[in-house]
Amino acid sequence: MIRAAVLTICGRPPAVGERPVPPVGNGQVRISVAAAPITPLDLLCATGTSYFGMPELPYVPGVQGVGHREDGTPVWFATSAGMRPGDGSMAAAVAVPANDVVTLPHGVPLEAIAALGLSAVAAHAALTRAGGVAPGEQVVVLGAGGVVGQAAIQLALLAGARRVIAVARSEASRERAELLGAAVAVPLYEEDDVAVLADRIRSVAEGPVDLVLDPVFGRPAAAALRVLRPEGRLVNLGSAAGATAPIDSATLRSGSLRIIGYTNNQLTIEQRAESLAAVAAYAASGRLTVEHEVVPFDAVADAWQRQATGEATRRIVLSL
Repeated sequence: MIRAAVLTICGRPPAVGERPVPPVGNGQVRISVAAAPITPLDLLCATGTSYFGMPELPYVPGVQGVGHREDGTPVWFATSAGMRPGDGSMAAAVAVPANDVVTLPHGVPLEAIAALGLSAVAAHAALTRAGGVAPGEQVVVLGAGGVVGQAAIQLALLAGARRVIAVARSEASRERAELLGAAVAVPLYEEDDVAVLADRIRSVAEGPVDLVLDPVFGRPAAAALRVLRPEGRLVNLGSAAGATAPIDSATLRSGSLRIIGYTNNQLTIEQRAESLAAVAAYAASGRLTVEHEVVPFDAVADAWQRQATGEATRRIVLSL
């Protein structure tokens, strides 16, 4: 038996318990888990209300993690926990398809990679594949306080952006965005309408805005569209601020703007590995990081509750 975080009732935190040692099937590899993040997808699947349906209980959550193969090689890995029957990363060991394992450089900070994970992959792929960022362009990053937003600020600059404008709700998030390299961080207030926020972003832009990276949608996305240059593009990765946005036809047509939808689910295994390799290399060299909190595995129930309720302001990573 191995130690694991076991979820027995949807809507409640998992508790530390035991599960059988996972057998290694055809095409699978066993990994000793070093760390696993508590992600929004984990929380959603565990409610039983996601479009994946009710998970088969009990199960071990965790759609991604980091650890070592039996020969000691450090790796990142993905699981389908909560989406299909089977256990996830919040356990001492997992058995996962070899295709879902990405080799990491020796010496890479595993807990930092766990915090970055697929959120950083989304930011990297959106900036390099979906919308692209050309050297010298000015980029607006919405939701700059989240993991995707934090990663996007740094990755845009690493890709050659001349300037990044961050948009975030809290003062702490805005201060962090500037520490990460944003030229300026613009506040987003609950009472802002589209025109007011657009004017606020426009007032700090130095020249044309070429690209908006948008993990939030809603009113912030509608406002950011209004500051794009003609033929500028907005890449949407999520809907944290709203499932719909008050976008007007005149703004789109007058600027011949492009709105591009992005999801990690469309990446091939090779493309995901390529983005993860880039993220890991940047992290290993100290050029990419996100705020995170490392929590001992025994505190999983409290950590899960804090992440689910928003009490935790940073991505929580469980250390095994």
